Amino acid sequence: MLNKMFLPLQIKICGLTRKEDVALALSLGADYFGFIVYPKSPRALTLESAVELAAGIPSEKRVLVDVESSAEDLERYRDAGFGAFQIHTRGEVGLSSLAAWSGLVGREHLWLAPRFKPGEPFPEVTLNFADTIVVDSYASNQVGGTGKTGDWAGFQALRESYPAVRWILAGGLGPDNVQDALKATGSSFVDINSGVESAPGVKDAARMRKLFSQLHS
Repeated sequence: MLNKMFLPLQIKICGLTRKEDVALALSLGADYFGFIVYPKSPRALTLESAVELAAGIPSEKRVLVDVESSAEDLERYRDAGFGAFQIHTRGEVGLSSLAAWSGLVGREHLWLAPRFKPGEPFPEVTLNFADTIVVDSYASNQVGGTGKTGDWAGFQALRESYPAVRWILAGGLGPDNVQDALKATGSSFVDINSGVESAPGVKDAARMRKLFSQLHS
């Protein structure tokens, strides 16, 4: 298997809510585009709005983001033309839910984002159901999207312990710290959201351009 450290860097821009931000991310060369449908998120969209915004993006690059989706909702997301499904989970999640999600969309399309505290054991059971794991910063009162940097040393340890997994680094990344994050973690995939915003769901064009300039340097 090819060592993950030698894979090209991949970039996901998440929390997209405006057509102009989607267009800018496309022009800058983003690899994936995230649309959040979790109603409690400040960047929440309806499924219909997410489909409309994603219309100009290749289906395999469209990522639908939710929290512990019901089977019925995940079926709707799958049938709406998205290529990946990022599901955040709160603490321990049942095997039946993991199996249902993986069965509905396939482990290659399921991106799991389990919440766990730094220093706590990683929930290894998730690796039986998804090829991709998103590691976001931990917050006791939030599932994801904290805007704070996470446990970079812990991420590096996970990546080295499970090299067959595609690990995505998330949490407070932006143009001012993304190079440090890559050096500290060895990650080949980053998930960017609040670090390029002027307000929740409103991407800042200058910060977006600076981010891609940093990543491509």
